[in-house]
Amino acid sequence: VQLQASGGGLVQAGGSLRLSCAASGRTFSNYHMAWFRQAPGKEREFVAAISRNVGVSIYTGSVKGRFTISRDNAKTTVFLQMDSLKPEDTAVYYCAASDIWNGPAGAYDYWGQGTQVTVSS
Repeated sequence: VQLQASGGGLVQAGGSLRLSCAASGRTFSNYHMAWFRQAPGKEREFVAAISRNVGVSIYTGSVKGRFTISRDNAKTTVFLQMDSLKPEDTAVYYCAASDIWNGPAGAYDYWGQGTQVTVSS
């Protein structure tokens, strides 16, 4: 499956952004979807994931209550609504697809190209 992420940009602390990730090439609803991020000098970290059918979602602790992951299987797109953004949310955000639920980054077979999110203080 091919993934195309978009929606990043520069925003002030406390602001919001909505990331999108459009999928093509394979049956989107077969895959669990996730967002990861990588800040300069740091390892890639898990942000959020949503299951392929029921829509169960999980989040890393630092974004709980601020970020919301969702998906539209008809439009083969996954979203990440990011509210109350903080400077420490600055990173390149990647979407990814896997047929394994809640696996590590290595379990994700398909990755988007990344979109830059910069939060100024």
